[in-house]
Amino acid sequence: MFNFMDFFVYVISSINRNYIYVGLTSNVEERLKRHNLGYEQTTKPYKPFVLLYMETCEDRIIARNREKYWKSGVGKEKLRKLKSTIKSVE
Repeated sequence: MFNFMDFFVYVISSINRNYIYVGLTSNVEERLKRHNLGYEQTTKPYKPFVLLYMETCEDRIIARNREKYWKSGVGKEKLRKLKSTIKSVE
């Protein structure tokens, strides 16, 4: 069960384009909805999105460090591999 103040690091993948976005939030469902409705300027040109990955963090500081990791070269490479694994299973 999630605690009220949990933060989530989430990764979304564009359905139509080769684009992966990493962010953090306290409400993944609402955040994904905002991305898909085009409310976020950074991701608007790449919509629609699917949730590729999510992890729960105890607080914002931990979540921010995890977000930085997933945005790094090593993290992004792991996400690309995850995305290709999921596509090959479908």
